[in-house]
Amino acid sequence: MEEIDNTALIGEVRLIRQDLPRLGVRKLQLLLAEKGHRVSRDKLFALLRASGMLVKRTHTRIITTYSRHWMKKWPNLIKDRVPTHADEIWVSDITYVEMADRSRKRSFLYLSLITDAYTHEIVGYALHESLDTEGPLRALRMALSKIEARTSKGLVHHSDRGCQYCCRDYVRVLQSYGISISMTDNGDPYENAIAERVNGILKTEWLYGMKLSSVAQAKEAVDKIVRLYNTVRPHESIGNKTPSAARMSEEPLRKLWKNYWREKNRQQQAGEEGPSTEPPADSLIVADAHASRAAAVP
Repeated sequence: MEEIDNTALIGEVRLIRQDLPRLGVRKLQLLLAEKGHRVSRDKLFALLRASGMLVKRTHTRIITTYSRHWMKKWPNLIKDRVPTHADEIWVSDITYVEMADRSRKRSFLYLSLITDAYTHEIVGYALHESLDTEGPLRALRMALSKIEARTSKGLVHHSDRGCQYCCRDYVRVLQSYGISISMTDNGDPYENAIAERVNGILKTEWLYGMKLSSVAQAKEAVDKIVRLYNTVRPHESIGNKTPSAARMSEEPLRKLWKNYWREKNRQQQAGEEGPSTEPPADSLIVADAHASRAAAVP
């Protein structure tokens, strides 16, 4: 009977991973429980390892941020702030989507994301071919189209200090909606931890395993990934709900996320060593001066 149970569990895991191909053990355990398959984490880990189904993490460093520019850099307004409701704080960032044509030549598209800091829902996104301001602006306009004007008046938009977010066009849109502008004080990924984490989830759980050869194919993939991220994948940081369910919830969310900046600052003041855990996934704050300077043109 044990062998049959194990086979059934592996079969369920394969079904789940049709849409969530790189989902880890803890999230799988939650989704299996929803289907009536209660299994300990250790047992599930052992089964996946025996079946060659453990996810191997891969890392690539790609430049997306250029912050050595002349434009105004805004102060960090969210250092000690924990959001209490949706559309209170939006966090923005840019990541990359790796492409490969028939000649196997590597190239990249870029993905601008805006995430609600309370629900962790991706509220705006745009796929684009260059690191100018057009892509981030499209993501911003998508997010703004989903809220009422009165909601935007109390909203904070937080980002790194990349020229895409500091440029005149982007700042003007934010100001026209009465949105407060917040930026990281320096290149520390802990100051934009939620945005960095979302980047990492999309890449390590979906994009790293995909073979994309055209813009149209990449756009279709990103649309599907964002839908699955928002509506299917559970998040421990919001009480194991999906972001869409978190937005609809009438009860306060279980605040399981960490204030990474506050913890790091506390440890530095106490003279302790840095966090023993790794920083947020995809914590890459590096600069591509050539590609990004186009966004700095007023």
